[in-house]
Amino acid sequence: MPTTPRARARAQTMNDIVRIGREHLATGGAAALSLRAVARDLGVVSSAVYRYVSSRDELLTLLVVDGYNALGDEVDAALTEAPDDPIEQLRIVARTIRHWAHTEPARYGLLFGTPVPGYQAPADQTVAPGTRVITTLQTLFARAHQARLLEPPSPEPRVSPPLASSFARIRTEFGLELPDWLLARGITFWTSLFGAISADVFDMYGTDTFTDRNELFELQLDGLLDMLGYRPMP
Repeated sequence: MPTTPRARARAQTMNDIVRIGREHLATGGAAALSLRAVARDLGVVSSAVYRYVSSRDELLTLLVVDGYNALGDEVDAALTEAPDDPIEQLRIVARTIRHWAHTEPARYGLLFGTPVPGYQAPADQTVAPGTRVITTLQTLFARAHQARLLEPPSPEPRVSPPLASSFARIRTEFGLELPDWLLARGITFWTSLFGAISADVFDMYGTDTFTDRNELFELQLDGLLDMLGYRPMP
């Protein structure tokens, strides 16, 4: 926490800039973000804002990090009330992401929608917050595997040496014991999960195609868990 009045004032101004940026993101989209407009709503001249945020791209980065952390916090909070069952926790994570996406469609779109033209997110600032939810999913895959809740394919697929090297690097980075087949299926799980959520949030289905999208999502989630290797007890 900032300890001096000047530091506290700076932190408050940064919070206000991010808050106003979120509001503009919701009303005009990422491509329309403008530091001048932020300064106007903040009640200062535009030159004053540049002392805190140097460019539109830096503002976008602040919003990206803010969005990833907001989603991560939402998932973490949901898991604190979850039963000690990695499969049920995977369901809760998936539902929480979908709920957050519907509640915050502009922020979800910034993170997982169409890239903003001309903007490249700096990896040194965005990778750690951006992988929070992915790390949670990978951890739950590993727990489900250790609990023998996931059935491996027979025969297990062969993985080429280059891809096996990539998988080994991921195992080391996350500190998890995941076989190659489960890493491959886990990647398919989370990419398919976000694809299903995006199709729903961005209305790719069409307005009147499905009567109950909640039921559809639960069926999709069942299918993803089946693909992962989960076989519920009869």
